[in-house]
Amino acid sequence: MRRVKLDRIDRRILRDLQDNGRMTNVELANRAGISAPPCLRRVRALEEAGFIRGYHADVAPEHLGFTVTIYAHVGLTSQAEADLARFEGMVGEWPEVRECHMLMGEADFLLKIVAKDWDAFQRFLTSKLTPAPLVSNVKTALVIRTKKRLPGVPIEDIPVDDEHEDEIEDA
Repeated sequence: MRRVKLDRIDRRILRDLQDNGRMTNVELANRAGISAPPCLRRVRALEEAGFIRGYHADVAPEHLGFTVTIYAHVGLTSQAEADLARFEGMVGEWPEVRECHMLMGEADFLLKIVAKDWDAFQRFLTSKLTPAPLVSNVKTALVIRTKKRLPGVPIEDIPVDDEHEDEIEDA
């Protein structure tokens, strides 16, 4: 395991790329206050250390006909690790499920599901999710509208001195 120190410049690079992954290296370097070659080296180091997992387009679901988003709380009949992994594997095969989170509390999983329309969601629910092995109950909530949807995490851009830099271990 290697220790990676994030300084002010690294955090700025992460924040800017999180906001706009298509930013050119030259623009990124200018914003970070460094020249392009060391900026590119830092980006590559952040990728290799696992801080940057990938780059994605933010596609508008409604433009592709996906007008329904549902969150489903799913309870399982067993919480044995093998059964949890089996459910996660099954969910991983369903393209309608865009997110899958294991929870602590009343439900075992929270799924974010997209569908072209209400009928398509009902077909998914009755043909895949509720009859799936291990599923004991499903409670759904239909999204009416989304006001805020930000990717990633808040990255502070506070000045730090070398003695107080964030130290983070990567696996």
